[in-house]
Amino acid sequence: MNIMALKDIPPWEWPPNADKVFLEILQNDRADGAERLLAVELAGDFTVICDELADALLSILGNDREPDDLRSQAAISFGPALEYAFIEDFEDPDEVPITEQMFHRIQQTLYKLYLDENAPKTVRRRILEASVRAPQDWHQNAVQDAYTRDDEAWKLTAVFCMQFIRGFDKQILDSLSSENPDIRYEAVCGAGNWEIDAAWPYIAALVTSDETEKYLLMAAIESAGLIRPQQASEILSPLLDSEDEDIVDAVYEALAMGGEFWDEDDGDDAPTFH
Repeated sequence: MNIMALKDIPPWEWPPNADKVFLEILQNDRADGAERLLAVELAGDFTVICDELADALLSILGNDREPDDLRSQAAISFGPALEYAFIEDFEDPDEVPITEQMFHRIQQTLYKLYLDENAPKTVRRRILEASVRAPQDWHQNAVQDAYTRDDEAWKLTAVFCMQFIRGFDKQILDSLSSENPDIRYEAVCGAGNWEIDAAWPYIAALVTSDETEKYLLMAAIESAGLIRPQQASEILSPLLDSEDEDIVDAVYEALAMGGEFWDEDDGDDAPTFH
């Protein structure tokens, strides 16, 4: 099987032995570098991740002889499984792709490696970004420390993590005015996730501006629907006339998430919100 072909195929259409293919490449440190990096990325997908693949990812992450980009991707690949396991709390273990024992082993390993200040910065950043998807007590101080560093990369990591860790409303609001567009994007996402009402004027301005770049507009649309659902329908409705299907879909989803619904009038394509 050509693993490079799998990146363009939806995970639910992967062949049944995809996990075995990923595992073989992960365990072969002589495999092509591009193939290994892709295998590390795809191995974290919810359709294939399991204890065996998680173990292989941990081996790569903990090996300082492996390339930094490979180790960083290994950390990020744990994110979806960690978040799902945290939310479900193993009430039905069969529904979680990794065992509870592996879940705790991943958490312990990520924490231990994060504390190693001799580890590459990018690896430590990715470890923090992945681990916060299953919040622990140590994350509060780690995120605060990352935010206060005189380092834009660490600050970006911190604002991303604030989407998952409570107690950073002020920092999220301050980050909305950052000169770094990536930090602003993460702040918009965080403001929506925690439904920070004070962020509404900024979010509304993004939604109604013709100058907002698409990636930021998409985030603002979602956040608007979460922060003020009723008012959001007023500023989001005009976007339903957009020729961009992604934007139209985002509006529908945002309004539905915010509890807004619509009726289709006969002979009228425009939805009526209520």
